[in-house]
Amino acid sequence: MMRNGLLILLVTFAYCDRSYTPKPAGYLKVHYPEKEYVLFDDAGPYSFEYPVYAEVRPHISRTSEPWWYDVRFPEYDGTLHLSFRDPEGDPSALIEDTRTLVYKHASRSDGINEIPFVDTARDKYGILYELRGDVASAVQFFLTDSTRHFLRGALYFNTAPNRDSLNPVINFVQEDIVHLVESVQWKNND
Repeated sequence: MMRNGLLILLVTFAYCDRSYTPKPAGYLKVHYPEKEYVLFDDAGPYSFEYPVYAEVRPHISRTSEPWWYDVRFPEYDGTLHLSFRDPEGDPSALIEDTRTLVYKHASRSDGINEIPFVDTARDKYGILYELRGDVASAVQFFLTDSTRHFLRGALYFNTAPNRDSLNPVINFVQEDIVHLVESVQWKNND
């Protein structure tokens, strides 16, 4: 018994002079392509530019309506869901619905930044919402002309929300969303 205790004591002293350095958490390195955009212009009531590394597909679900699209970012497993409605002269109910959907994330959010968007030359008005923290959708927006067009967008990634690891990708894709918002053109389909 005495021998075992002495052996343990010797091993303990032999390893005491080694210092331990904790390793920081590591995340995967993400490849960011050059920013380049192409025009999406179907027969619908609006057009926009999207990045060449994304794909635009019609949104398919039981609640889908015409001119709803998904802008998919396959390399990042993320999707910007676009939905379009005709506000029939009064977008206030659609704006309130958007605000309600955004603020459902407030309990998980570290804050919500509202960035107004006004382009009177193109008759576009809206808000870009930046949601901080571990939320399901970090970027959302709406655009309207107040009479015939209302476009809503929400970005989701197919992963558990972890802002620490997703933040670089969110920032990269948010630049594309801002470009999309700025490039939206309304069409008057009479």
